[in-house]
Amino acid sequence: MASHISLMSNPSPISRNSTSPRSRVVVSSVVVTRSTSVVTIKHANYAAVKAEGKAEAPLAAVWREIQGSDDWQDLMEPLNPLLRSEIVRYGEFVAACYKAFDLDPSSKRYLNCKHGKPRMLRAVGMEDSGYAVTKYIYATPDINIPTRTAACRSRWIGYVAVSDDENVKKIGRRDILVSFRGTVTPAEWLANLMSSLTPARLDPHDPRPDVKVESGFLNVYTSDDSSNKFSNGSCREQVLSETARLINKHKHEELSITLAGHSMGSSIALLLGYDLAELGLNRDAAGREVPITVYSFGGPRVGNLGFKERCEDLGVKVLRVVNVNDPITKLPGVFLNESSPWRCLCYAHVGVELTLDFFKMMNPACVHDIDHYVGLLKSCSQVERMINKEGFDSFTRVSNYISLQKQKWDTAWQWQDAARHVIANLVQSIRI
Repeated sequence: MASHISLMSNPSPISRNSTSPRSRVVVSSVVVTRSTSVVTIKHANYAAVKAEGKAEAPLAAVWREIQGSDDWQDLMEPLNPLLRSEIVRYGEFVAACYKAFDLDPSSKRYLNCKHGKPRMLRAVGMEDSGYAVTKYIYATPDINIPTRTAACRSRWIGYVAVSDDENVKKIGRRDILVSFRGTVTPAEWLANLMSSLTPARLDPHDPRPDVKVESGFLNVYTSDDSSNKFSNGSCREQVLSETARLINKHKHEELSITLAGHSMGSSIALLLGYDLAELGLNRDAAGREVPITVYSFGGPRVGNLGFKERCEDLGVKVLRVVNVNDPITKLPGVFLNESSPWRCLCYAHVGVELTLDFFKMMNPACVHDIDHYVGLLKSCSQVERMINKEGFDSFTRVSNYISLQKQKWDTAWQWQDAARHVIANLVQSIRI
């Protein structure tokens, strides 16, 4: 099957109260060999929209729009080259988490970062990134695994970095970046499968019981392991304190907060964005809001409709980059999601979606791989618009498989648990 890119977004700014379905637009670097209508769109047509010239403007002049101040209106169809380069750039910061993560059981740094903070980005080939790492982040899924050893449960999950003086001139502001990797360890896999909604209650002064998030992601974000010599407090405490420190340090400068993550990491990034805004920590010396943007790669749903609406009310901007063949982006809430009649009780995606479409029969794991996400965006030099009429992706195949296997499960099990088990086996078997 030919690889191609599709784009799923609203042609107009996100409406917080809108219930109309999103339009699906396909953007491709090659023509796909299936029943699809194709209309070529040249970037020259971009002059017809109000954002004329943004593609050629330096990032420093339009960084707020690129970070989603207008919900990426007029930047998605066709995909603005400057926006695409920024998505790629933040995707590479996320990919660095995997490259630096030590998976060698014989290493003293096993399940931690291979490198010290001063040389981490240089060690993964990003010495010219224009950012300096200021803090490593550790997470502690509070999950009991019978076969787990007595080793420390906390695992390195990402890092905080800040743009240097030279890069500030290029990008137009001091950017505080927090980057998270996706699921790797068994405890993280089990936390991902704790598919039940629970009130976030991150603001002690206003718990907002109607704002609910997936319990496993909240567990990873808030659990603490005091025995870990590397971390100090929960993932939440680490990133909130470091972000607040950097905002205070650069409080008289133009600032932005960018949160980027892949898979589970994108869920943690979104929780952090919501948390910062809900607590009002994204304020500079003059009391102005520091814009928060989340770049989510292959991310699942994180919370309910109340969570989605609260994020939008708080001004948290989210750009979701997903592959239509990636089953993780359909979870949780395979059947109970924003398109069901019981939307208020279900999971809902947050933000604007940029949808890729790629699949390799010889390497099915590629559907969720961060390098394939970034690589396809890099290689998309010619943009075409196609309306996707097929709608049959790999997750449809997964759902069909679950239906066939349902009858084999012992009746003492809840079918939902059985479905999770099948999907867990599937995704682990293809190492995503």
